[in-house]
Amino acid sequence: MADLNSLEDTYTLSNGVEIPIVGFGTWQTPDGEVAKQSVKTAIEAGYRHIDTAAAYGNEDSVGEGIKASGIKRDDLFLTTKLWNDDHGYDSTIKAMDHSLKELDVDYVDLYLIHWPNPVKFRDNWQEVNAETWRAMEDLLESGKTRAIGVSNFRGEHLNELMQTANVTPMVNQIFLNPSDLQPDVVDYNNEYNILSEAYSPLGTGKIFQVPELQEMAKRYNKSVAQLVLRWSLQLGFLPLPKSVHADRIKENTQLFDFEISDDDMKTIDGLHGVAGLATDPDTTDF
Repeated sequence: MADLNSLEDTYTLSNGVEIPIVGFGTWQTPDGEVAKQSVKTAIEAGYRHIDTAAAYGNEDSVGEGIKASGIKRDDLFLTTKLWNDDHGYDSTIKAMDHSLKELDVDYVDLYLIHWPNPVKFRDNWQEVNAETWRAMEDLLESGKTRAIGVSNFRGEHLNELMQTANVTPMVNQIFLNPSDLQPDVVDYNNEYNILSEAYSPLGTGKIFQVPELQEMAKRYNKSVAQLVLRWSLQLGFLPLPKSVHADRIKENTQLFDFEISDDDMKTIDGLHGVAGLATDPDTTDF
């Protein structure tokens, strides 16, 4: 587990690239001034890791927020993702170029395949993923990204990818919070030295209504969000909280002045299903 001292502490990916242990998520953050301001606010609050995706439709505003913060590009870790319609070798290369243009940067730090089995390629997803991954490996080689990985992949999708991959994915970004620990996927990730990134680490807000967490957070004199994000870190995950409110953005950075006891960690681990479960990537309609 990484040292849990500050937002600038890092995990080391399998290729040696360092990734800050908490990221700022931008899913469902509206394009335009809201996205720009929230990213700028997050960087000012100490975040050095920003996560977006082509599908979020806000890459241009995320790029503007980074510029407006005044931070040097090299001091920031930036992730974006390949959308479902763009799988396949040539489409992946084009999609990356489009994302770089939208973000107005020369490279990203991490590029992910967003979903393993889109409707468009459901009949032959294995072959299409192999071609997509070949493009990802070439993008890594070219320096347009410093690391590559996947999102929403389960064991069977990773197994298929490994048949032809020359480079093992460095990250698997999945729905991960006390409501769904996805132990099989996390075990697989751990076995292959793939970092588990936690999107929706606060269960898209539903986690705040859980009485056990409300009571426990009071005991630690912390918010439910702070408690759950700390839990995520203590398990060795990389949480990606999102917010558009300046006070919450700041609050979600204050995770390093307390530690959750083993007993309380176990209690949180036992909250399966309280705030929804991961979407099955093989039955999505997108």
